[in-house]
Amino acid sequence: MIVHFLKCFGAAPGGGNAALVVENDDNSETARQQFARERQVSACVFLDRQADGGVVLDYFYPHTRSPLCLHATLAAAHVLLTAPGAPAALTVTTAMRGQALQLVRRAEGIFIGLTPQPAPAVMVEKYVPSELMGQHMHLLSPPVIASVGSPKLLLEVADLTTLRALRPNLELIADWSALHQVNGCYAYCRTGEHEYEGRNFNHLDPALEDSATGVAAGALSAHLQQSLRLHQGHVTQQPCLIEVQYSAQAIWVGGMVQRST
Repeated sequence: MIVHFLKCFGAAPGGGNAALVVENDDNSETARQQFARERQVSACVFLDRQADGGVVLDYFYPHTRSPLCLHATLAAAHVLLTAPGAPAALTVTTAMRGQALQLVRRAEGIFIGLTPQPAPAVMVEKYVPSELMGQHMHLLSPPVIASVGSPKLLLEVADLTTLRALRPNLELIADWSALHQVNGCYAYCRTGEHEYEGRNFNHLDPALEDSATGVAAGALSAHLQQSLRLHQGHVTQQPCLIEVQYSAQAIWVGGMVQRST
């Protein structure tokens, strides 16, 4: 087993959301979940190389297996595309749903190409955001569920003060998400022209709040149908920046990735 420790989407050198990339592992799903739980890093991705030369990515958070995690994918892309003799582009698939992901190394960095995916058709009652967030919520737009492979409930709040003060009911979010096949809530606010800041609520432990959530950035871009720059990690003291390039053909999610120790 080879384990790489990387930080992804950091807004400055040394920062970012941590991910472990694991190669040469043939353990069971149960053993992989135990590995992720013991490491307590926000995400682990296992690279399963196929006989035909393809690569399958299998994602685990400390508390559950995931169909898709883009900061872990960015870490995997760094491992796959920066090795000696590596190609500049590669298509991989996800383990749980067989979703195709395009990995590309460009002059401006590494990007992941993907397309909007079907999202659960859920009627979100008016009281739901307030219950999930544990306080009365005044949203600037109706709540919506959008997905590029891992559905998120998107909640647009008024401003940064509101966003950064949120202390949601994480257990209720987990229960509601499991019931409706959604992978947590993403609260966000607009901070400028195509500029946003957001927070992801998916982990049960507040200490494991994501510093960068690429699937949420992709879902937000798909929902708004525009390119955007998404800031995250202020509350976790790991400032991150996710760049999303939107087109009708594909959504490209990219950012800084660095090896760590």
